[in-house]
Amino acid sequence: MKIFLKTEDEIELMRQANQLVGRTLGELAKHIKPGITTLQLDKIADEFIRDNGAIPTFKGFPNPYGGPFPASICTSVNDVVVHGVPNAETVLKEGDIISIDCGTLLNGFNGDSCYTFCVGEVSSEVKQLLKTTKESLYKGIENAVAGRHLGDISSAVQEHCEAQKYGIVRELTGHGIGRDMHEDPQVPNYGRRGNGIMLKAGMCIAIEPMVTMGKRDIWMDADRWTIRTRDGKPAAHFEHTIAIRKGQAEILSSFDEVELLEGKIY
Repeated sequence: MKIFLKTEDEIELMRQANQLVGRTLGELAKHIKPGITTLQLDKIADEFIRDNGAIPTFKGFPNPYGGPFPASICTSVNDVVVHGVPNAETVLKEGDIISIDCGTLLNGFNGDSCYTFCVGEVSSEVKQLLKTTKESLYKGIENAVAGRHLGDISSAVQEHCEAQKYGIVRELTGHGIGRDMHEDPQVPNYGRRGNGIMLKAGMCIAIEPMVTMGKRDIWMDADRWTIRTRDGKPAAHFEHTIAIRKGQAEILSSFDEVELLEGKIY
């Protein structure tokens, strides 16, 4: 395992890349409504990222199981947990949820964040799943402090979600981030307090709870990208990129633009 501690100058560059991700998610929030296709959302994101001088990191991202990722964002609707591929056939409808995972490469450093959106009016049961998943992200961030352990983050996420009887996906994790999109260490959403590596100031990680309404079991579509819940129940996914500090983590990405439009509905 090779973990790269970032300098203050590098963290500033990472903040700029991550703030652009936040603005991209905010731009997409304006268009998420019944009738739009996930391919249309991808085109909006691609143009916005490139117009702001960055490269969409996901496009062409290699896949050990098949071909490179064909789009600039992941659009995961309802029972899709992660890595949903934008296409012209998937039309959003009233009551859907869609998690949009977005990455940018700007000035040599990566930004990465994800938000799960409601399409029109969504059931109270699904809103509760989103609320709990988002809360668990911040519970994890509260524990992402120099001197603590990786397991403290993982355990905080797991405890909060499982207390509500939700499933925690175990096959997929958060990750270190910097010049590469995926760096060491892996950041699981389950674990035990006090376990794992000790967190050090200057580490940058992406924490991303992936939480299911039913069982935690998942399967992969024939496209070798799309990951779904095995029982067909909805899943939620929220992600922030953070820098480890002494005392309190610094969140480099942002949901501000989204919440300005949506309000803090969960």
